[in-house]
Amino acid sequence: MSAPNLLFAGLVLVFSVLAVAFGIVPATQATLNGFAAGAYLGLGALGLTVVLGVLKLVNFAQGDLLVAGVYFTILFGWLGLPLPLAMLVAMLATGVLALITEKLVWKPLRRAGASHIQLFLSAIGLALVLRFSIQFVAGSQVRTLGANIVSSVTLGPLRFGTLQAAALATGLLAMVLVGLGLRFTNIGKEMRAFADNRALAEVSGIDTARIIDYTWFASGFLAALAGILYATSIGSFNPNFGVTLLLSLFAATMLGGIGNAYGALIGGLVIGLSQEWSTLLFNARWKPAVGFVLLILILLLMPQGIFGKALRRS
Repeated sequence: MSAPNLLFAGLVLVFSVLAVAFGIVPATQATLNGFAAGAYLGLGALGLTVVLGVLKLVNFAQGDLLVAGVYFTILFGWLGLPLPLAMLVAMLATGVLALITEKLVWKPLRRAGASHIQLFLSAIGLALVLRFSIQFVAGSQVRTLGANIVSSVTLGPLRFGTLQAAALATGLLAMVLVGLGLRFTNIGKEMRAFADNRALAEVSGIDTARIIDYTWFASGFLAALAGILYATSIGSFNPNFGVTLLLSLFAATMLGGIGNAYGALIGGLVIGLSQEWSTLLFNARWKPAVGFVLLILILLLMPQGIFGKALRRS
């Protein structure tokens, strides 16, 4: 049985066991919550993995790009834009911000021949700059996006927040559209070719500079979307939520296969489901730990991740 089919069978088995042990309603409620969490984790991990796959850069600032997207939304809302339009403009602005970091930080470092450890430390430094800049301008207090966080949708015994339901639907739709875009559009094919073999992509006539720019813009855009989905699902946030989510984003990236866009989306869903299902067994504060236990178990069995290429051994 292939790894994806084995994973699907495993998730169905876990759900069945939880349904028998705790009841179908609690298990289904936790599953819905897990899909909502998996949507923003998958999109955030996708932005992380495209940069990792294309540029071989571990972007520790990705979590703070999620935060930037949310605070851009607040800014544009304060300037008078309706909330949906403010969200869209915020995603575009965050994409531009990510592109600016490429022009001002990453491109000069690549030209200077920076080592992996120098790039790694620079990413941590950039994350701190973004985080504390947001705190300096917007403060560190808890905020909301100003939408109605009290209303809910009731489906029989199941109860789902209206904003959480909207975030779930938006996130899953975005994941499908991104997957189709990567598979069928020219820019998506070029990005995947670049990630697989940069030298071959250059020989084939692909404009690698353009691909790098598109990669950074897409990374920022997806980060903002993930951050907004998180903010609408949870209801409240502060400038530190990005660093809290960052480890889960890395877990989803590694679980799906480093540099694999489809794997990041699936990895995000798996981490989201596993963390929410764990609340049936443990206190909610243990959710991140449960996600990493699952990550370790799967990587022990499949070191390349779910959709990653098999590792070559010398």
